Amino acid sequence: MTKLAYRFSDPALGQLALTHRSVGKPNNERMEFLGDALLGVVVAELLYEAHPHASEGELSRLRAQLVNGQALAVIARELELGDELKLGSGELKSGGFRRESILADAFEALMAAVYLDAGFSECRSVVRALFEPLVAAIPRSSKDAKTRLQELLQARGWSLPHYDLIDSHGEDHAKTFDVSCEITEPEAIRAEGRGSSRRAAEQDAAEAVLRRLQDMKA
Repeated sequence: MTKLAYRFSDPALGQLALTHRSVGKPNNERMEFLGDALLGVVVAELLYEAHPHASEGELSRLRAQLVNGQALAVIARELELGDELKLGSGELKSGGFRRESILADAFEALMAAVYLDAGFSECRSVVRALFEPLVAAIPRSSKDAKTRLQELLQARGWSLPHYDLIDSHGEDHAKTFDVSCEITEPEAIRAEGRGSSRRAAEQDAAEAVLRRLQDMKA
């Protein structure tokens, strides 16, 4: 099954991880939640080791570059998860096996399946093997995304970005914040970010705006 360098003691867990909600129940939605948390922990550990002098904000930014839908979908394609996905007829017809969000969710669920099958130590080993080359290759800036965006706009004489809190979710001890970042020059761009604090969400949104600006140059 797939190119993942792991063989399940309980193959049913691996199959469930690749079962999209369009099939019905049971599906991989709960496993996505667990896998997202596991990836966050292990990738954070890798970055903490690789960048001993980086600030909390910089580490958060680097993790956001590695653990997001687009990046996880790339790994999922390399593992050929699309070939193994179980999709409902509607998703099959619309090419769901190629969709970034479905591939990324399946990868998260698969990491959860490894954890449920063999425990945290084995899951950690699998995730580290996949992400160590990515951590080594990721470019590092000494400035966080909000600072880089502000300096870029100031250097060109453009208006500064505006941040708005959109929503917050969860219990007080584990809230998630949704924030928007909007600029008006060189053209109107609005992007949203999410984080465990308002500051982290603003950094995520600023990073998304920077990517859009970079795409405009490409």
